[in-house]
Parts: sequence; structure tokens; C-alpha cells
Amino acid sequence: MVTVLLVAVGGAVGAPLRYFVDRAVQSRHDTLFPWGTFSVNIAGSALFGVLAGGAMAGALPESVLTVGGIGFCGALTTYSAFGYETVRLVEAGSLFYSSLNTLLSVAVGLGAAWAGLTLASAVWA
Repeated sequence: MVTVLLVAVGGAVGAPLRYFVDRAVQSRHDTLFPWGTFSVNIAGSALFGVLAGGAMAGALPESVLTVGGIGFCGALTTYSAFGYETVRLVEAGSLFYSSLNTLLSVAVGLGAAWAGLTLASAVWA
């Protein structure tokens, strides 16, 4: 039951933050590319990498990974919006931006998670 509450608390913070960051970032770009969703997904991937690396090193308790990684980062990042926005770009005829979104989101997201894990390993080795 405690685990569910930790996930809920993290999610309650991450979800509205995702919305506000997404809107703030997107409002600053006059392009079809979904910079807001891209930004929160990359930031969340990097943070999750740091938290997971810290937990794996024994420097962070499992509860921090639960509330911060699963709850907060899980709500901050959004695969559903990524999917929707990519399909929307295809439907709008923007194959360049839809391809760019797909390739960059996957590559940079994985890179960000790896960088977070690497940073955590360097800090807590």
C-alpha cells in the first residue's frame, strides 16, 4: 500500500508539471515539431536514469526510485502524447517532422537515460 501511495504522490506532481512545461516550451516555438513533449520526455528519461543508477549503487533508497522514478518521471514523461503527436504529424502530411520526432525521441531519450545512469555511476561509484 505504501508503494502505491508513493507512486501516486510522485504522479500527482509529475503530471501537472508535464502539462505546464509542455505548454510553456511549445508556446515558444512556431513549428509543427512537438518540442514540449520532446522536452519532458528527455528530461524525465535523464532523471529516471539518475534515480535508477543511484538506487542500483545503493546510494538512494528504493522509495526514492518509487516516488521519483516510477511516480514522478512516469507521469512527467508521456508515450501517449508522443504517439498521438507523431500520428497527427503524419496526418498533416509532415513526414519530415513525424520521422524526426520518432527518431530523435527514441535516440535522445535512450541517450538521456544512459547519460543519467552514467552520471549516477560517477557520483555514487
